Amino acid sequence: MAAGIGFEETMRGPFALGCTHPERGARQGRSEGSEMAMHARITIPDLAAFLADDSHRGELVGQVDFAPLGLGIEASSGAFELFSKGPGDGREMVYEMAFSAGGRDYFVRGVKRVDNDPGLDLWRDTTTLFTTLYDGADTQGDVLGAGILSLGVTQLMAMLGTLAPRGDADLRTVATFGEFFFGELWTLYTPWVGDQHSARAGGTGRPHLDPGASAPGKPR
Repeated sequence: MAAGIGFEETMRGPFALGCTHPERGARQGRSEGSEMAMHARITIPDLAAFLADDSHRGELVGQVDFAPLGLGIEASSGAFELFSKGPGDGREMVYEMAFSAGGRDYFVRGVKRVDNDPGLDLWRDTTTLFTTLYDGADTQGDVLGAGILSLGVTQLMAMLGTLAPRGDADLRTVATFGEFFFGELWTLYTPWVGDQHSARAGGTGRPHLDPGASAPGKPR
């Protein structure tokens, strides 16, 4: 049996039907007091294969809470991707669940956009899930709703408490997963930190005075 890991993660936030863009759905959901929660149980059955796969795919099962459709709706299938290729040089964390409610099939897809954009936004990027609900069993159906779910500090601590070995794994397997996770974040975000340090040292933070230079705005 292969060495793997598993963990559980709960994300919730404002969500509204009739919206196709997560940001707009979040605004409407807050206004209407409407929210969705995704309770995900993620399993990576073979960590070595997971690390070798560029999409870093895992298995996902769980439940969806969304009052217009029901609470505790079990997903019939699901998928998870960690740091898969995103737009440009960015990466994505992808959460997908297929489920049925009231005799109708639905598909929910959430994406955490992990980008090295201006500003040190690591916490926001890794805890904000831009979420879309589709009609049918995949993303080919019409968009029925959208919103933004998030992982709070309490939920993050709870998630870390569920991280555990699977199969032939031991605590070293968990440590290897941690090295991969934080190593990817280091690779993505340290260029921004380095740029800021260089900018401060080079002049945008504190002016570098060249004795031979003329005053700003005056010709030399």
